[in-house]
Amino acid sequence: MMDALEQRLAAAPVVPLVGENDPDCAVKTTQALANGGLSVIEVVMRSPGAQAGMEAILDQTEGLIVGAGTVLTLDQAKSVVASGAQFIVSPGLVDEIARYCIDEGIPFFPGTMTAGEVQRAYALGLRKVKFFPASLAGGVPMLKAFSSVFGEMRFMPTGGVSAANLPEFLSVPSVIACGGSWLTPANAIDAGDYAQVTALAREAVDIARQARG
Repeated sequence: MMDALEQRLAAAPVVPLVGENDPDCAVKTTQALANGGLSVIEVVMRSPGAQAGMEAILDQTEGLIVGAGTVLTLDQAKSVVASGAQFIVSPGLVDEIARYCIDEGIPFFPGTMTAGEVQRAYALGLRKVKFFPASLAGGVPMLKAFSSVFGEMRFMPTGGVSAANLPEFLSVPSVIACGGSWLTPANAIDAGDYAQVTALAREAVDIARQARG
């Protein structure tokens, strides 16, 4: 799965966050993102209906890679995988989740923001991590510093990433992709304006292509 995920991210290195509590809304939001060219989706487990939303996305859409984000515990990791999650993202680094994902062959992106956390992830056998919260953890300068020390590591900055600073983050060679919620604005989704979601996705794809040449 990691190879397929990397291929998708090489083509469009942006991972939108979908956090809808209503499964129907989650599906429509995801379809709008896919219409804009984004086919790797992170459904954040921040609400009671989020997992049901992820299951609906997996059941009602085709050709997407759908993962679960904001996974906090090993039990939750096992639960979302049982529901079909194809990758897992956590806000922090939890060893038992990392070991479970490695054993099961599931791509895992734990949140890191310090050299110690990146080194711990490396020691566990991970080579790709989330950099979170990116803007508060030092942004591009911190990523460049990490890259000079951890040559094998690749990063997914999330938290404070926007269309305005996306080119700067993607200019860092060690960045595999950027995650962000700016692609799924609550006001547009609440209003049923999925065309705006598609427009934001298209803009992100265009920015990424320009940044990556």
